[in-house]
Amino acid sequence: MKPTEYIAPKTLLQDKIVLVTGAAGGIGRTAARTYAAHGATVIILDKNIPALEALFDEIKQDGSPEAAIYPMDLSGATVSDYETLETTLEKNFGKLDGLLHNAAILGNLTPISNYNLEQWQKVMTVNFNAPLLLTRACLSLLKKSDSSSIIFTSDRVGRVGKAYWGAYGVSKFATEGLMQTLADELEKNTPIRVNSLDPGPVRTLLRSSAYPAEEPEECPLPEKIMNTYLYLMGKDSDTLNGQAISAQ
Repeated sequence: MKPTEYIAPKTLLQDKIVLVTGAAGGIGRTAARTYAAHGATVIILDKNIPALEALFDEIKQDGSPEAAIYPMDLSGATVSDYETLETTLEKNFGKLDGLLHNAAILGNLTPISNYNLEQWQKVMTVNFNAPLLLTRACLSLLKKSDSSSIIFTSDRVGRVGKAYWGAYGVSKFATEGLMQTLADELEKNTPIRVNSLDPGPVRTLLRSSAYPAEEPEECPLPEKIMNTYLYLMGKDSDTLNGQAISAQ
């Protein structure tokens, strides 16, 4: 069975605690709502508080377990902020069963020779440094689960280099390396599995920014790729570790 064809049981994530970054919109918002609909208590993290509050209400209206809002701006978060997050989650939940790194920014699509270095730093901070620091802070909580999953969001331009994708592409290459390193380190003596997931072309704001001439209808909605997100987060992918997966 391919992950894209996976049919998740309704109780797949019953009693699981799952943290989703970039949950205010797009794939992150859909993933959070989907995980909640399959039984998870979802911690939704983003800097857009009104959007998080709206998502909180939607999850509640769905009849899913109540979500938890964690406002955080990944572009300016410090090591101390991540330590505070870990302490807060430990106090309120005691463990973590899943971590979806979804938050990302595009930056400039331009030759590296012309790339604005301040913008480069910001893209690398949000797309790579933040997932690194957040994962490191959450490892102790993930180890307290019977079976936990870390999903790094990747991209095809982070697996095969492509001109003009600049810091975004490089950040995704770095993410793939981080995923492989962690997967190898954690494979023995921990319940944690680590994989990367390329969602492919999806109808999101980031996609429309990268391809402004593209007709939105040419790309599927985030809901259409949730099979793979559920598969990687749930128990049926227990033996999958260190793999670069595609959702389409």
